[in-house]
Amino acid sequence: MVRPALVFVVAAVAIGFVRAPEAVAQPAHAKVEQPVVHAHEVKGLTVDGKLDEAIYASVAPVTEFIQQEPRAGEPTTERTEVWVLFDEKNLYVSGRMWDSEPHRIIANEMRRDAANDIVQNENFSISLDTFNDHRSGYYFMTNPLGAMRDVQFVSERQVNAEFNPVWNPKCSRFAGGWLFEIAIPFKSIRYPGEGPQTWGIQFRRIIRWKQEHAYLTRIPAAIGASGVYRMESAARLEGVRTPAVGRNIDIKPYVIGRSTTDRVTRPVRNNDADADFGADLKYGITKSVTADLTYNTDFAQVEDDLQQVNLTRFGLFFPEKREFFLEGQGIFDFGGQSNGGNSAGGDTPTMFFSRQIGLTNGVAVPIQGGARLTGKVGKYTVGFVDIQTAESEAARAPATNFGVFRLRRDIFTKSYVGVLATERNPSHARDNRLLGVDANLAFNLTTVTLYYAQTRTAGREGRDASFTAGYDYNGDRYGATVQHLTVEPNFNPEVGFLRRQNFRTNTGTLRFSPRPRRRFTSVRKFTYSGTVNNTTSTDGTLETRIAQGDAKAEYQTGDTVSVTAVSDREVLAAPFRIATGVTIPVGDYHFSSLGGTYVLGARHRVRGTFTGNVGSFYDGTRRSAGFTGRVSLHRVILEPSLSSNWIALPWGGFRTTLVSTRTTYTLSPRTAIGALVQYNSNAHSLSTNVRLRWEYTPGSDFFLVFTEGRTTVDPDRFAPLQNRTVVAKFTRLFRY
Repeated sequence: MVRPALVFVVAAVAIGFVRAPEAVAQPAHAKVEQPVVHAHEVKGLTVDGKLDEAIYASVAPVTEFIQQEPRAGEPTTERTEVWVLFDEKNLYVSGRMWDSEPHRIIANEMRRDAANDIVQNENFSISLDTFNDHRSGYYFMTNPLGAMRDVQFVSERQVNAEFNPVWNPKCSRFAGGWLFEIAIPFKSIRYPGEGPQTWGIQFRRIIRWKQEHAYLTRIPAAIGASGVYRMESAARLEGVRTPAVGRNIDIKPYVIGRSTTDRVTRPVRNNDADADFGADLKYGITKSVTADLTYNTDFAQVEDDLQQVNLTRFGLFFPEKREFFLEGQGIFDFGGQSNGGNSAGGDTPTMFFSRQIGLTNGVAVPIQGGARLTGKVGKYTVGFVDIQTAESEAARAPATNFGVFRLRRDIFTKSYVGVLATERNPSHARDNRLLGVDANLAFNLTTVTLYYAQTRTAGREGRDASFTAGYDYNGDRYGATVQHLTVEPNFNPEVGFLRRQNFRTNTGTLRFSPRPRRRFTSVRKFTYSGTVNNTTSTDGTLETRIAQGDAKAEYQTGDTVSVTAVSDREVLAAPFRIATGVTIPVGDYHFSSLGGTYVLGARHRVRGTFTGNVGSFYDGTRRSAGFTGRVSLHRVILEPSLSSNWIALPWGGFRTTLVSTRTTYTLSPRTAIGALVQYNSNAHSLSTNVRLRWEYTPGSDFFLVFTEGRTTVDPDRFAPLQNRTVVAKFTRLFRY
């Protein structure tokens, strides 16, 4: 790591000498008058969720909230009072959420970052645009139980939901509703400099039993839930004074003990015990640029991946879950695709996919150390990552150095142009490089996405580029998307994720979403859409042609029902194995299907999603059914999931079954025990992951993790053990 580390140090020192502006003025392009929220200084505030300090009586709250749903532009139906306070260490946001029928408040989730479930509760959110650039910031959400959700966002479409800063919400109930107090340490966020600040700020209240969404400012219904990230429409926060720049250093060492049993490797391991240690260091070079260093990094506490059934000829995508790679990952988003990747299985390449670092063929590779530099200097956003992994016999991986550099320049209101470079440099093997330029041009409801990238890999010369041009209009009533994408035969982003190779695709979508006003009063919104996708090889040979139609109804209760019809043509140039003993041969296949989905909304004690599908499949048939649900029993949450496919083909029939159950017992928003059990008939696997997380003080954790994998391939034995691991990990955060 000598050369990359030297580059990192030089970059850090150089940025350290850049004088960040004391505050960022409101951009000249912002012509709409922003509402102003005034922050008030406070001394000795106790964060307990009771709002019994004198300042709440002496300072007038913010009360004017505007509906986005169901009646856009009208005042909210329930009184909402919010205060913004600060002292020398923290920013405080406090609120009194009045409710005319408090017994109907929905609040049944306490787990941290249970995003889809917290948002289905009564909740309140704060968005902070600390650079007042109308395009990036921090988002914090809580509910009446004190649950915590936090997000770092770069735009309305590029969000890092795994951002986990130190902050502290406290909530309570009163006869007329619920109360909250939130403390956000200045050390947990970035901003231009010390002294008086002008920030953007947005509040959102969701009254879940009414399906009512209300904001501090007017947010068009077309923007939907991403309105909480739409900082160009936010209010202006005045009066905050940030503290003088200190050392701003976070040190987080860990110690770990592990017992491992592995009956697949040779020699077999039985209850092998070992211990280790490591540390992460975070240093604020300026208030807007941060350096992170990691030594002997370990991710044993990360929950297992959710298993998937693959009935295509393309690879599966599994999202990143490791904390070191999640913070600031939105900076590295490229060409409209995030480092988190496209979990829906889209074909657009992910140029930087951090799961390629420290994981090979699903096996963990030791990370010896690394460095990251992220932040903002004026209109420029910079990101740099350098990681060194050790050689691993188990993963058959050589020692490898990974380097990533990202630079973006803000233009117009909320657009940018940028460059991305990646490098994979294994010892005793060929290296791989990528260089790309991209632009994301956003104008109100319209977005244009462009990129061009090339790779260099020894032995793969010529036709090594990928490029795209996309247009998206996303209005409330109408929508349209058009995209062209090319990936040439030798394009090879080894620090990215490439689902499909050597292809050219054109995609178009039209959408119509009327809101009924007289008939169908129980329906809030209908959505009708049609999509056509045509994919060929780069020499023009047809590979895939799909036509899809969708119809959906969103009810006032929060339930939704949808129907999807698909006509698919697949031209296979090579056979592929779809299941054990079943291979689909070369050929030209036409098939179609009809599917339906029903979603039970948050008002149901047992909620979830039912799916069903029936139709032809290659030269046979396919039927599928699935359910993903959630049952709340006070502090215990059950989340069962079942997915089955019945497939009959001329070359053999088979059934796939994927069953999982996550059970969580939440003692508090900072302490929970979770168990995830998964059975995958296609992979002949039965896995168990039990995880205790106790955040005994903000930012410091104790983990106890039990992981076990069994195989079901042997019909004469019940799930013999393949591997088992028990891990105890202790971390401690020191802030200076």
